[in-house]
Amino acid sequence: MDDPEILEVEDDYYGFLNVPKDATIEQINSAYKNLSRTYHPDKHIDPEAKKNAEIIFNKLKQAHEVLTNPEKRNIYDLLGMKGLQTEGWELIHRKASPTEIREEYERLQREKEERRLQQLTNAKGNITLNINCTDIFNSYETDYDEPSLLQSIEISGMSMFQSIEVPMAENNTAILSGNLNVSNGQGNGRFNLTARRILSSKGWIELDMGAGNGVSFGGKGLRNFGKRFFVNGQLNMSVRQNGIVPSLVGSLAVQLDRHTVGYLTYTVAGLSTSLSTIIERNSEKNYVNLTFSLGLPHSFIGCNYIRRITEYEAKVKLSGKVGTFGFLTEYGLEKKVSKYSSVHASVMIGVPSGVALKIRFIRSTQSYNFMIQLSEEIIPAAVFYATTVPIVSYLILKKCILEPMQAEQHKKVVEKKKEVNEERLLQKRKEAQAEVSLMVAQYDRICTEEVSKNGLIILYAFYGTFDDDNTAIDELVPEDDSTFIDVKIPLQCLTKDSEILVHTTFKYDLPGFFDPAIGEDKVLKVQYKFKDSVNTVTLEEKDEIKLPLQ
Repeated sequence: MDDPEILEVEDDYYGFLNVPKDATIEQINSAYKNLSRTYHPDKHIDPEAKKNAEIIFNKLKQAHEVLTNPEKRNIYDLLGMKGLQTEGWELIHRKASPTEIREEYERLQREKEERRLQQLTNAKGNITLNINCTDIFNSYETDYDEPSLLQSIEISGMSMFQSIEVPMAENNTAILSGNLNVSNGQGNGRFNLTARRILSSKGWIELDMGAGNGVSFGGKGLRNFGKRFFVNGQLNMSVRQNGIVPSLVGSLAVQLDRHTVGYLTYTVAGLSTSLSTIIERNSEKNYVNLTFSLGLPHSFIGCNYIRRITEYEAKVKLSGKVGTFGFLTEYGLEKKVSKYSSVHASVMIGVPSGVALKIRFIRSTQSYNFMIQLSEEIIPAAVFYATTVPIVSYLILKKCILEPMQAEQHKKVVEKKKEVNEERLLQKRKEAQAEVSLMVAQYDRICTEEVSKNGLIILYAFYGTFDDDNTAIDELVPEDDSTFIDVKIPLQCLTKDSEILVHTTFKYDLPGFFDPAIGEDKVLKVQYKFKDSVNTVTLEEKDEIKLPLQ
């Protein structure tokens, strides 16, 4: 089900003031004063006009208050009014960078959405399937008949993990989790009970008990020391037939700059031990991780790079690792296919691991992983098919299934938007009509001035969607249920020195406008007279309004 908060239409304060997104305080104050001359209640004597003016002037004051406050404006620019109304902002300083504000907001919204979904699913899960396809690419000379393609594919292992979080109190949570593993005909399972307590805004602890292949118990925690330092640690004791096996992980983190964190981590697990240094840099479009690890039985140097392509809702991943074990490189792509779903595919090439293809589907809090081993050595054919098959498969899937599905979903979203915003649209229609009624005196004054100097006169102006694009503009007559509206008066009132310049992205945010066809692609049709010349122009929704045309 679509979230009404996502579908709800919000006012655009920049559009209402008709100033650009990067407007200075002086520009905002100037626009505020200019609109105040029209909408200030003291400018009107008629009781009905004064009442309408009070409503619109309150909106004008709110827009001015937000856009002249640097902290509120920073959040509003990124997230709109829903950002200013979001609970939980006490976790981040409001003077943080735009990237940090967006990350914190997305975290809060993600937690909110996960809580909502968990009320339905009440679980997080992960399923991994290991598939061995090495017989397809590794050729062996035998006296037996060559196996078929299906006979060359073997399920070599599978693992399942599921967890349920049960809030016990405001700061206490119980977590029940379990996992099953099957590999080469042998399997094992495990059950864990974890108690988590948030001590304060600076730290938390967890206590853990588990059973399966021996009993284990342990704990972990995190503690902040100021804005730049934090430490976390984990201690676990596993009871096995040959005794107690301890494991320990301790980490110190330092905030090096706004986007960079350094980690020093010490790990002991049975006979294995390592000391690692990690430098992690995370900006709006790029993520880089450098790791240097010295230990037994292996030491290595690794690098991970992720490029976020926001316009396509995709991520490109490149990584490499070289050490005493050999080397491993990985490249892949992650693509968001719907609001809560994404698909990830990557190719891993290494020695002695060979060539493998990893495919992952994520739906909300559930993930499904397919680890496909293609060859035990680096074979060019395996690399080629591992790279091309996922791309071709996705393009076919997109064309045949995803795009028709998204078109149908868009249609449903438009209908849902109309339903969710029905009262809001009625209110906006009334506001627009009230704004136009308050513009009449200004409209008459501007028309008189423009006629006297043979300037810019709007003859006709209509905004919305039109069933017949061939209908002459002077024959258009909007009705109450039409998908277009008459905007001649509000457009003329934007005239200044025989020019109209509109900065807003969506024209329905302008004073006197409203959205007559929510969710649809709208246009603005204008016929104007300038210097005794009559011109007709059609502008798309996101086209800049600049009249007269040069």
